[in-house]
Amino acid sequence: MRTPTRRTAVWVLLLLGGATLAAAAPTWSTTTGASALDPVVDVAVTGTAAAPGVGAAALVLVASALALGLVGRVGRWVVLAVAALSGVVTTASALAVALDPEPSARSAVAEATGVTELTAPVALTAAPWIAAVLGVVTVLAVVWVAAGTRAWGRASSRHERDAGAPSDAAGTAGATGASGADVPARTDLDDHDAWDALSRGEDPTDR
Repeated sequence: MRTPTRRTAVWVLLLLGGATLAAAAPTWSTTTGASALDPVVDVAVTGTAAAPGVGAAALVLVASALALGLVGRVGRWVVLAVAALSGVVTTASALAVALDPEPSARSAVAEATGVTELTAPVALTAAPWIAAVLGVVTVLAVVWVAAGTRAWGRASSRHERDAGAPSDAAGTAGATGASGADVPARTDLDDHDAWDALSRGEDPTDR
């Protein structure tokens, strides 16, 4: 699998954070309760109420994605660790509700009626399962991005070497004549030889 660029990694984590927020917004479960004035009170429990950790983890993931585009080599590992932790929290919180939705339903019924007794079984939607899957996908995405950070470092090193190449070329050009041939330094000329060459109209260094 092709390793991601930094920009791709940021977008992937942003999309996962947004998808997790979207999964936490709708109804996760429904049930009914009873009050002194109404024997049947319909109660719908949203993901943000049933599993507050999912919404919080999604916001952390979005913040991590934005930070990933700004931090350096050391900071990116901290950001990726936080992003992976947000995926773990998302999955754990969503599974807790999916496997046992009654506690969160009782809390919602108590807020609506003042009584914790349920008058109907709790009906679960697919949203908590979707959130749990998104948490797992987030962890896998972080592992994929972490593998790609090695390529980011190599690309940076190549850029630094390429940037230094003109200086090396300039240094080489400085030691090369206009014709492109190296000009050897003359160290065996004395004053007498140089004078004779000048008298003949010759360049004493071009010998």
